[in-house]
Amino acid sequence: MFKLEKNVNTYNKYMKGFKMKRRIFIVFIFMIFLFFVFTSASSYASSVSSGLSNNLLRLHIVANSDSDEDQNLKLKVRDSLIDYLNSIVDKNNSKDEVIAILENHISDMENIALSVIHENGFDYDVSISLDHIEFPTKKYGNITLPSGLYDAVDVHIGSSNGHNWWCVMFPPLCLVNDGTMEMSEDSENNLRENLNNEDYNLITQSNETYEFKFKIVELINKLRN
Repeated sequence: MFKLEKNVNTYNKYMKGFKMKRRIFIVFIFMIFLFFVFTSASSYASSVSSGLSNNLLRLHIVANSDSDEDQNLKLKVRDSLIDYLNSIVDKNNSKDEVIAILENHISDMENIALSVIHENGFDYDVSISLDHIEFPTKKYGNITLPSGLYDAVDVHIGSSNGHNWWCVMFPPLCLVNDGTMEMSEDSENNLRENLNNEDYNLITQSNETYEFKFKIVELINKLRN
């Protein structure tokens, strides 16, 4: 009887140890799976973010304040700058060529913005630079860009405490139409030519597959920041 009880206890200890090892093994496999999923998602997000950042140039304008007067002034500065930029940049220029052109015309852009500001009865300063800055997720008509770092023409009016205005300068998508943006056929072709198929589909498609991928990019970028 004692021997039987001893064997039962030994068996119970063995089974308890076996179950514990099995749990540890399952947890280990699950952690490896999670690591693989996160690594794959992170790699995908990095590839997309890098592709968009390397191929897009954005325009960012910050108003002096959120007063109606300052917000209206911001839009007038915006219109004048976009008109000027369209006159000095050719749609066939590459992004590097566009940046080189802009670097040589920063002072001209500042003078144009200052003229608009003074013509409207304000004495604000303005600063314009080419920077690599953080953008939130932004929808432009029928395209949506995920949050992340992008090259941008960065315009600050006065105290720059007001709401911002964004658009995509390259490929040229800065179409002003009552504050909204829609891609023309030429702009869509230009965008397609400058992005790989995956990046282009991610920001233009609204099906479930690309909406899920877009959320992955957003989540990974938020975790990194």
